[in-house]
Amino acid sequence: MSGLATEFSSAQDSPGFLLWQVTNRWQAAIRAALKPLGLTHVQFVLLASLAWLDADGPVTQRALAGHAAVDPMMCSQVLRALEDRGLVERAPHPSDRRARALVVTPAGAALADRAVVVVEACDRAFFARLGDDAGGLTQLLQRLAKPSGPSASNTP
Repeated sequence: MSGLATEFSSAQDSPGFLLWQVTNRWQAAIRAALKPLGLTHVQFVLLASLAWLDADGPVTQRALAGHAAVDPMMCSQVLRALEDRGLVERAPHPSDRRARALVVTPAGAALADRAVVVVEACDRAFFARLGDDAGGLTQLLQRLAKPSGPSASNTP
């Protein structure tokens, strides 16, 4: 028994604590995999998300931040860094004069393609211990990834 006022008899019984541990280990593996490509994890997520969404037409910063579930201010800062590297451009939005359309440059698309191969290989290695249970974990994570609560209606 711990001196902490908790409902759990062990820290390993807390789903939140376990998720914290797994997330940190997984992010460390992803960071190491992306380092040779010169991308941070959030840069990869935004670049790959933009490349994914870009196929369906103009993408706003708000739509990108919502898709990736990142803070809009962080999205803006990371996009600036990607833009400075020539991986992303901001163009006039065709239907909203106030917005800018984000576009992946050819260099950005090539890097996103190389990076997604590296990240998916890293994921396969990391989650290999789950074997046939990996699909079940994905389904559970999809349920948790859906926005809920009062702010869910504000999420793009």
